Amino acid sequence: MQQTMRAALFVPGNRPERFAKALAAGADAVIIDLEDAVQVDAKEAAREHIAQFAAENPQQRFWVRVNAADTPWFEADLALCRAHDGIVGVVLPKAETAAQLQRVRELAGKPALPIVESARGVLNLEELAAAEGVDRLAFGYLDLMLDTGTRPDTPGARLLLDHIRCRMLLCSTVAGIKPPIDGVHPDFRDTQALSSVAIQVRDMGFAGVLCIHPAQVSVVHSAFAPSAQEREWAQRVVAEFERTGSAAFQLDGAMIDAPVIERAKRLLAAVV
Repeated sequence: MQQTMRAALFVPGNRPERFAKALAAGADAVIIDLEDAVQVDAKEAAREHIAQFAAENPQQRFWVRVNAADTPWFEADLALCRAHDGIVGVVLPKAETAAQLQRVRELAGKPALPIVESARGVLNLEELAAAEGVDRLAFGYLDLMLDTGTRPDTPGARLLLDHIRCRMLLCSTVAGIKPPIDGVHPDFRDTQALSSVAIQVRDMGFAGVLCIHPAQVSVVHSAFAPSAQEREWAQRVVAEFERTGSAAFQLDGAMIDAPVIERAKRLLAAVV
């Protein structure tokens, strides 16, 4: 399973002509969607489109967002995921309990990426992060704000969402899973706002952002890439560490010790 997931791009499951384009858009992961992007009467046809694409393109690797655990399509969606090696994992919307994730593991046999998008899911973050088979968590803040009656784009909303982001990050770290990814930015034309959010969650410790349009991929990649200044600093830290063999030394008037050296190594290992 890939370690890097800076930009995870959604593509509707009822638009098979877009599958290959999405996979060629440069995203770190592609998620073919069976949930919100597909109307009720098109669910079965969308599963068939995905099955056909996976069978005809066995070299391709992608995730599938299934329908929620309390819907009549859940088990059929998971059966689809189990049947094809190209489907590398299950994105579970409205994740709220470890029991739901156990069903994913039993029926699909694939890693799970739970999207936390309800108050109950937030209160059960520790349980979700610790559930067997969870790859990482994702934040579905648009649905969360509906659930809590929060007004979008207000200081109150930012306070609530950042509080939840902090909890997601801490629960993921304690559970030993990969860092979480943030939710979608619905206005794909507003690249400045997306970049601002991506930089904020990057600095918090998040791994990436969910995307709904190919144009968002490069914006997220740029936000998560180390700057030239950061890379230059990291190179000098690592070079000095390798030269001296010391776990503590001074550089540019600052004390460098083990945590700082490790951060420099991680910056250099980051995909640009």
